[in-house]
Amino acid sequence: MKMTREQKYRLLENVSPQEIEQLLQQSESSPWRQQYHIQPTMGLLNDPNGFAYYDGYYHLFYQWFPLGTDHGMKYWYHLKSTDLVNWIDCGIGVKPGDWFDSHGAYSGSGIEHEGKLYLMYTGNTRDSEWQRHPYQCMAIMDEEGHIHKLEQPVIASVPAGYTEHFRDPKVWKDGDWFYCVIGAQRDDLTGAIVMYRSHNMLDWELLGELQTALPQFGYMWECPDYFEMNGQAVLLFCPQGVAAEGEQYRNIYQSGYISAAPLPLPELQLEHGPFRELDHGFDFYAPQTAIGPKGRRILVGWMGLPDTVYPTDSHGWAHCLTLPRELELREDGVLLQRPVQELALRRGEKAMFAGILPEGRSSYVGFDGVAYELDCRFDRASNEIGAAAKVFGIELRVGEQQRTTIRYEAEHRRIILDRSEAGQPLAEDYGTTRSYELERPLERLQIFVDVSSVEIFANDGEAVFTSRIFPEPESRGIVFFAEAGQVKLHAEKWEYPSRQQ
Repeated sequence: MKMTREQKYRLLENVSPQEIEQLLQQSESSPWRQQYHIQPTMGLLNDPNGFAYYDGYYHLFYQWFPLGTDHGMKYWYHLKSTDLVNWIDCGIGVKPGDWFDSHGAYSGSGIEHEGKLYLMYTGNTRDSEWQRHPYQCMAIMDEEGHIHKLEQPVIASVPAGYTEHFRDPKVWKDGDWFYCVIGAQRDDLTGAIVMYRSHNMLDWELLGELQTALPQFGYMWECPDYFEMNGQAVLLFCPQGVAAEGEQYRNIYQSGYISAAPLPLPELQLEHGPFRELDHGFDFYAPQTAIGPKGRRILVGWMGLPDTVYPTDSHGWAHCLTLPRELELREDGVLLQRPVQELALRRGEKAMFAGILPEGRSSYVGFDGVAYELDCRFDRASNEIGAAAKVFGIELRVGEQQRTTIRYEAEHRRIILDRSEAGQPLAEDYGTTRSYELERPLERLQIFVDVSSVEIFANDGEAVFTSRIFPEPESRGIVFFAEAGQVKLHAEKWEYPSRQQ
């Protein structure tokens, strides 16, 4: 039964313990609960927020609507970790309900300042006519983990020329100034990004709109993130309303980046290259990055999409976060994404195969399961094989009627993810396959399978495919295959036995 507005925008303290316990039990009994990804105890998780390294920990928050899988009153839920693998549950970080966030603490970012972690976020409010009025707000966390919200917004109005869709501030520091980018929609219903600056994180000066070569690229730009690496700049953002072009932009909403010359601040002209998608799978949105203590740029995304029905919705919970990825920016402006090395801390029992993958379908001892890491290296040019396979790949979570297929077509260097037989269907209006043409022949696949997801890293992060899948628990097989020839294969698999909140 669909919730009323009043039900969706209740605060947790106004919900009975019996209702909360029922929601927790419903969620916990779901057969698709993840073993090692960050997921909500109940309700809906979406954007990662406030991702920052502070006081010896990575701090990561996420948007959380605890009372179901629709979007309603959003909280920030707080986790922290020393290693990006083992996360400590810190509970609710930012609680809505004040006049400036009466209808939710929406997305934002974090940065250390004067020994504290400043959390800048969008306060969502609705008036009696249900019109939205966004405010850019500030919460501050001390070394003991106590978080308090400022009593007034730090940006109290939307500048002229933009609609009420004005949200998701991302903050960074350059010299003596703090800067922030905010996702926006112009009055003509096109997407944009607006910039501000501040000396103290409290008093913000409007600089204007970031100027790009994409003046009419969708109707709203969400979740912007600006950073600089290796003498170049990168702007991440999520444009809504971009039409599909062949194999590009096939999800309901997109997530990607442009690389450019660094902004000549305070000037706002961004001289950039093409918009590139960050992820070529089915379920990836709202990424946010942070700088680690050794200068690494780490990215975490929402493994889900807005306005999409998922099979766990009827179980009282939805979505998870991606695994952390380390970013590298090539000289040509292409971002490489690799799973952080710390994930090796999760590795349990190991299975290995090294040899020739013959034509046909092959299975090997120890290669099965529902939660694991799989690292495969392929060599079509080896002198140990005869005719090189024209097509090869892997089937994951294989059962009698189910499989998730990764297929590589050597002639076109095309990698294809096919979830048409992966289990419970979802978002089929947007297709059941995704593909990408690699720059060089496929040599390596790093794959992370959890109970209801798969993350695939091809050729050391040249292409990434992130997707939810919903097979039966009995679908545990791993099958390797080759067509019209053979390929040399070296495969290692590690169980991931631990379970995370």
